Amino acid sequence: MCRFKNLLMSRDGSVGVLTTFNMASHGSWLFCLRTLSLSIFFDCTYCHFHRVLGNDVDSCKSLRLGQYLCKEPWIDDATQEPANCKDMIAWVECLPAPNVSCRLSNGTEFRFSGEEVGFNQSIPCRNVSGYSYKIAVALSLFLGWLGADRFYLGYPALGLLKFCTVGFCGIGSLVDFMLISMQIVGPSDKSDYIVDYYGARLTRLSITNDTYRRTQISP
Repeated sequence: MCRFKNLLMSRDGSVGVLTTFNMASHGSWLFCLRTLSLSIFFDCTYCHFHRVLGNDVDSCKSLRLGQYLCKEPWIDDATQEPANCKDMIAWVECLPAPNVSCRLSNGTEFRFSGEEVGFNQSIPCRNVSGYSYKIAVALSLFLGWLGADRFYLGYPALGLLKFCTVGFCGIGSLVDFMLISMQIVGPSDKSDYIVDYYGARLTRLSITNDTYRRTQISP
């Protein structure tokens, strides 16, 4: 066992440093130095191969916010949804920031300059089938008493009933206008309204049996 001890000495106003070595023999001191040198050598060798193999480089998909920038999706003018929307999921290309290194999907490590695509990220999209939210609200507001809104959304029976009763004497027209404006009543095929992608959208929150409920802490 090798121990090193530094003592600060003050005598006659002078300050000096006295270094003492506590070792069993000169041979044990050389053994300690050799052991320390071998340990440093193996540690450096391991770190070198660890970096060469790329084990310390994360996948590009695990980059944190601020380390990459995703492109805006190409929006279809007719549906106002991403053009590659399928099964309510669309994909966009993401570019890692300059001088960021990560592993591609094929396992190779790459250092990006900020212009290369590193990975694709999924974004949610909606299922639309041609029913415009603006047209539905306009029909409900101006021709709701004739049942035009219900005819447009695919409810011919309710539309005919509203037409014969003049919108249930106006009460049904007012109720339908509120329900359509809040998007509670939608198209009959259960699809979503066509709403401007970069406009104001309504997100409906619901609670089901699978919803995680946070435990309330009493004060």
